[in-house]
Amino acid sequence: MSHELTALTLAGLLQVSQYVAMSIPANIELGIGKTISPRDPARLVKPLVDQMSQKTGRLYRALNNHFEGLVLFTLAVFVITLSEKSNIVTVSASYIYLCARVLYVPAYYFGLKPWRTLIWLFGFFATTTILITALI
Repeated sequence: MSHELTALTLAGLLQVSQYVAMSIPANIELGIGKTISPRDPARLVKPLVDQMSQKTGRLYRALNNHFEGLVLFTLAVFVITLSEKSNIVTVSASYIYLCARVLYVPAYYFGLKPWRTLIWLFGFFATTTILITALI
């Protein structure tokens, strides 16, 4: 397996761990009756994320942010892998993305500004670097 695919696999496992880290406190705070319900707006009055504590809500938003970032990173990894243009730049960028995503969760959880945004930018630029490298 290439280094980029390894980083992608680890990013997927990070996604799983983020889901668990968010769902446990969410179930404790909201109760299983709400979390397993169909979540119809008329029944809930307001979205579940708005009923969570501040920090659990941050875990929820960090999870959703990773879903968004993972789509682009997956695309970048597949493009670089299928084009067989992997090199030290793309390998480094893959691990920078992964490290940024790992650091992003506690930065978001603890409300570290502007660090959360800067960490996010490192991951975004790392993914963009992979895409650009595939074109040259």
